[in-house]
Amino acid sequence: MRERVLILHGWGGSDHPHWQAFLACRLAREYGTLSFPLIQHPHYPSLGRWKREVTPLLRDFAPDTVVCHSLANTLWLHLCEEGVLHKPVSRLFMVSPPSLHTEHETIATFFPTPLPESIYADYSMLIVSDNDPWIAVEEARDLAYRYGSDFKIIPGAGHINEESGYGEWRWLEDMVLRADASKESIEREVD
Repeated sequence: MRERVLILHGWGGSDHPHWQAFLACRLAREYGTLSFPLIQHPHYPSLGRWKREVTPLLRDFAPDTVVCHSLANTLWLHLCEEGVLHKPVSRLFMVSPPSLHTEHETIATFFPTPLPESIYADYSMLIVSDNDPWIAVEEARDLAYRYGSDFKIIPGAGHINEESGYGEWRWLEDMVLRADASKESIEREVD
């Protein structure tokens, strides 16, 4: 694998046994180039602080593929709206984004979330569960449609995290590792 993969965690981080930690380990085992930063402070996130930490990483690491979970999707939309990204990444996987209008005191600085003109990705896939407590399937589908993203619904997977049984997630690991996969071949697997 020759791509540079950036894994961005959500609120609370993605320590083992979260699927993002498994993904990082597998990428390392496959000699992938990855960055899986702990954005400060994961349990008490601040949009300003998260933007200040991730912006130089986007510039210096220059990822080809970005894998976001939960609140990292919201961060990505803010960065896109503010023009931080100057060229699209090759692939963007957006897993379990929260509603654009989430109301929760601890993460209030992230909301409401803007809808940027572009999400700066040549290919994108939005993956949600049909029982995620943080976003309704209809809102997620609208978001995917707006950006021309492939859309995958996983039945009964909650917030797609370790609490809902998503530790090792081979399907997504395989998708990320297939750096040379064409959009058409990925679409066939989504169906």
